[in-house]
Amino acid sequence: MHGTVSFDARERRFPNAAALTTTLSADIAAALEDGLGAGRGASLVVAGGRTPAPVFEALSEIDLDWEDVYVSLTDERWVDTTNESSNEQLVRKHLLRNAAARANLVGLKNKAPDPKAGAAAAWSAVADIPRPFDFVLLGMGDDGHMASLFPHSPGLDGGLDLRQHPGCIAMSAPTEPRARLSLNLRALVDSRRIAVLIVGESKWATYQRARKPGPIADMPVRALSLQQNVPVTVYWSP
Repeated sequence: MHGTVSFDARERRFPNAAALTTTLSADIAAALEDGLGAGRGASLVVAGGRTPAPVFEALSEIDLDWEDVYVSLTDERWVDTTNESSNEQLVRKHLLRNAAARANLVGLKNKAPDPKAGAAAAWSAVADIPRPFDFVLLGMGDDGHMASLFPHSPGLDGGLDLRQHPGCIAMSAPTEPRARLSLNLRALVDSRRIAVLIVGESKWATYQRARKPGPIADMPVRALSLQQNVPVTVYWSP
């Protein structure tokens, strides 16, 4: 995917992380309530890393019919789920607690020997949760990656091609643990709302670069602009 685009999204800027956490957790809860109100269960797909942990903890205390909420991941490091690098482990530690302990977690890591071998089984599990997803929470790296869709990585073109079927793909990160599994862009945009969580001046500078026209392969977060059906909101605080 070598086209040149800019990243166009609604922006919500907050004076501090606490204000962002309060608003974003409430917005996620409202989206899940909408899904639950439709009587089909609700679905939340989240990124890992340290940045969303406070949002997860705040969300975990909100009273919902969590037993009818399905939580999955935008991407996963191919490590044991008890490993501190595991996104599943992070979600279990920070989100599946308090009221949200009753939620249903659908992880990506499975018994396959590597991400390529495990991709089909991972997507088969995720495909069974309510779709379109009610809320997708993405992060963004300093290099402009989202999920585990890294700039110029092998397989990136296919991962960002909206003509592909929704699914999981094997990806390689520039740092350890390198072996990753990621939802492709077609799967990520099979959602009702997308949020990109950004904290800190460095990430804001990266986002400003992504907003300028340029090759998608340089900053994969720009690929969100390829679709016009799902509203994308950036949540930022210093």
